[in-house]
Amino acid sequence: MTTIHPRELDALRPALVRFAVLQLRNEALAEDVVQDALIAVLEKPDRFSGQSSLRTYVTGILKHKIVDALRSTKRELRIETGEDQTDAEVIDALFKPDGHTVDMPRQWGDPDATLEQKDFFRVLETCLERLPARNARIFMMREWLELDTEEICKELGISTSNAWVMLYRARVQLRECLDLNWFGR
Repeated sequence: MTTIHPRELDALRPALVRFAVLQLRNEALAEDVVQDALIAVLEKPDRFSGQSSLRTYVTGILKHKIVDALRSTKRELRIETGEDQTDAEVIDALFKPDGHTVDMPRQWGDPDATLEQKDFFRVLETCLERLPARNARIFMMREWLELDTEEICKELGISTSNAWVMLYRARVQLRECLDLNWFGR
């Protein structure tokens, strides 16, 4: 088990906040999600196995916190009250006298398409599991964590050309697996 020192997390904080601000476009919300990610790390330090850098680990947690924040802001509607309005008056303006909403709720989308998308990600996950472990790891570091090649090479102790070859092989194998198992070729 690797020990996590709060000083290490403090050193990562500025980069994490910049990343969160780029994603959320809201400084206060970015600070909140970074704080949530750091608390998650501190509350369960035993989950960090040291197989990746602390930055990679915390960034992975932060990505989930950002996704949660994006989802919750889409569900929430902020209602600003004017100085001359009470909260009750603002809420009453959202409803007609018969109790129905003034604006119709938006469509939830096509449930079949949503299910199909979930099925796709299950197939993709299966295809990733079939890759050689290092190729799967480098693919996820590059495409999901969006680490640059230099960071990946440093983390894995490989050369740039080796990284590009491994990424190429991973992509080719994933394409073949998806062609067979999803696209039905």
